[in-house]
Amino acid sequence: MGKSRWETLADRALAGERLSMEEGLSVLDAPDDELLPLLQAAFRVRKAYFGKKVKLNMIINAKSGLCPEDCGYCSQSIVSQAPVEKYTLLKKDVLVAGAREALSRKAGTYCIVASGRGPTEKELDEVVEAVKVIKEELNMKICACLGILTESQAKRLKEAGVDRYNHNLNTSREHYGRITTTHTYDDRVQTVEAAKKAGLSPCSGCIIGMGETREQVVEMAYELRNLDADSIPVNFLNAIPGTPLEGLKELNPRYCLKVLALFRFVCPTKEIRVSGGREVNLRQLQPLALYPANSIFVGDYLTTEGQASSLDHQMIRDLGFEIEVETA
Repeated sequence: MGKSRWETLADRALAGERLSMEEGLSVLDAPDDELLPLLQAAFRVRKAYFGKKVKLNMIINAKSGLCPEDCGYCSQSIVSQAPVEKYTLLKKDVLVAGAREALSRKAGTYCIVASGRGPTEKELDEVVEAVKVIKEELNMKICACLGILTESQAKRLKEAGVDRYNHNLNTSREHYGRITTTHTYDDRVQTVEAAKKAGLSPCSGCIIGMGETREQVVEMAYELRNLDADSIPVNFLNAIPGTPLEGLKELNPRYCLKVLALFRFVCPTKEIRVSGGREVNLRQLQPLALYPANSIFVGDYLTTEGQASSLDHQMIRDLGFEIEVETA
């Protein structure tokens, strides 16, 4: 018996070859009764580069609400009516305490995330001071996500000890204007490039389920491959009441798994993280996500609750996988 088409795609991914649009669409359109062979093929690629290790990340919502941008998916945006907490940037001691909490949850990377178009100099000062303490006392890997950055701001973060900068593309270039109008797709690309130029590891991903076409999902995977993002968070829309996208429920767990397999084939060597919306969209199939993906968030997200860290740890053990111990 010859190889299945999924194993052939795995071979091509391991050889560094780029999938065609038709091949990418075939993954997203795979029959449900081929889901397990598809995941097995994606796992072969994942295992080649990451073994059975799982990277854990934890977010702290360092500044909540108060955002002038109109991103349709976000409960913190200026157009959102969602009842979320609103507060200015947390003080240094609170950010440092969050890093200790991340360690207690076995997270290797601590993600400092702030709402807003981009950081003020005062906000940047606070983050820089916190990062210096975290590096000195805990030696943790730190990812910052503060919005649109200038090259000089990116350089300051790098000098302070930030390892990685996250700025998601979120959706395809073609679909972008339907989701956000207060900044452009190119603004996001330029921020990722500024982070790379400063020597920060680029982290950039997407949100699936915002009305995009399947072709646009494949294009997102290509765009992130071209951007050479080291870490790719794949979010699945959690349509929060009060946001412009409330009530949009396009996803099912099987399609989410196919999306993760696609990203593994297109970006075989990169960290692929199952991110926001994992619990509400994958539901009882969450463990299967770790066959194509090699990273998850533990704890809560920005304004929504996540699964208990103990359950994530148990899920990883039950799979026979192990938590990767990361040091800065």
